Amino acid sequence: MAGTRLGGMFAVYASEPNPRHPLASLRIGDRPDPEVPDGTVAVTVVAASLNMHDLWTLRGVGITPERFPMILGCDGAGVLPDGSEVVIYPVVTSPGWVGEETLDPHGTLLTEKLPGTFADTVVVPARNVVPKPPSLTFLEAACMGTAWLTAYRMLFVKSGLRAGQTMLVQGASGGVSTALVQLGRAAGMRVWVTGRTEGKRELARSLGAHQAFEPGARLPERVDAVFETVGKATWSHSAKSLKPGGIIVCSGATSGDAERAELQRLFFRQLRMVGSTMGTRDELRDLLSFLDITGLRPQIGAELPMSEAERGFKAMLDGDTAGKIVFTR
Repeated sequence: MAGTRLGGMFAVYASEPNPRHPLASLRIGDRPDPEVPDGTVAVTVVAASLNMHDLWTLRGVGITPERFPMILGCDGAGVLPDGSEVVIYPVVTSPGWVGEETLDPHGTLLTEKLPGTFADTVVVPARNVVPKPPSLTFLEAACMGTAWLTAYRMLFVKSGLRAGQTMLVQGASGGVSTALVQLGRAAGMRVWVTGRTEGKRELARSLGAHQAFEPGARLPERVDAVFETVGKATWSHSAKSLKPGGIIVCSGATSGDAERAELQRLFFRQLRMVGSTMGTRDELRDLLSFLDITGLRPQIGAELPMSEAERGFKAMLDGDTAGKIVFTR
């Protein structure tokens, strides 16, 4: 059966890969009408949140040159044609894949092969939408699919932490970091963070962190787990901060790859270092349920219309964030 066709639409997109000057490839304007093939659904986007992945797409990472121009945006929430309110799950598995979505070697995220959520309409496989709890606003729900799902998996699936133990979050103000602070506090952990400025440290404290420290600071005691998204700038401090038998859970390296693996410390103290990427569709449903039950809500640092998306991208590129940046239509 031939796909149906929708009307023309407004979008925020990358015109071409630009490794050195990613914002030079950012475009805001009209894109061709999307088609809705069998097995997919069209979501009218109400809100969509910005992630580091969108900057990587502008740089040409994770996407082949022939796929440009590409509509940006991994995360979003919106409405199906029948009026159902949904949250978008951004991990797209390969045809025939059976098993955990994050382990599919040929799986992708939105914006790598399929156009993303920074548009009037996004078309995704039918399984890539989950019901939005009525208690969450569209802005709040739009933060869930990448940053909050990543944080949820790091904490509840990968770390093995129990309520009452101590966790350190490296970097206090990004989307994943603020989610980890809020989730950890809600789950009964002792939450410590590091932040480059007093403003970032104060933000973390306001979200529930028990203590906030300057990067590299000597801690009052060693911790049970460290949550890493920074990489090179904080890796040695993370390893030094762990109790014997402790764990580093790493989901990113925004400052680059670590120069020292800390292998002597690793084997002598029997440390564990675990990678974590995104999360499963079931974990997204559980995350949404957790917020519905607890009343926990994401920290939204900025709300902008999509027509002003460049302001949000520049803030993320400059590290000037205070939680999630969300675009609305």
